[in-house]
Amino acid sequence: MIALVQRVARASVRTEQPPRTAAVGRGLLVLLGVEDGDGPAEADWIAAKLPRLRIFPDEEGRMNLDLTAVDGAILLVSQFTLAGDCRRGNRPSFASAAAPDQGRALYERVRDLLAEAGVPVETGVFGAAMQVELLNDGPVTLILERRPGD
Repeated sequence: MIALVQRVARASVRTEQPPRTAAVGRGLLVLLGVEDGDGPAEADWIAAKLPRLRIFPDEEGRMNLDLTAVDGAILLVSQFTLAGDCRRGNRPSFASAAAPDQGRALYERVRDLLAEAGVPVETGVFGAAMQVELLNDGPVTLILERRPGD
């Protein structure tokens, strides 16, 4: 499982079909890619890790605070293209991306675990074409990866 995490001042996602807009203020934009072989353990690890990342500045300007310390929220957006392999040729291969049913189930598991932990979470629409806007704060961008068996 791959999560591209961006610290944001604000972020939003919009879909036309079905029509939907979701937005957060200060917090994290998380683009989540599920790969073949990922399971509940990978989803649980990502969901536990995200709100504990100490990437928000403290009073001295050092990255020392987590999401809850700044009353932040998460905008969670499914992003199967994170599984794209560009090592050969010029067209990405998505052979390692999870099947849609598996991807949806694990994406929803991450969403549900975050919500159960009390994290304010907004989402895009799984499988839909989406437009994402953000104001990256920092910029701070991290990649979290959890492989099966790690």
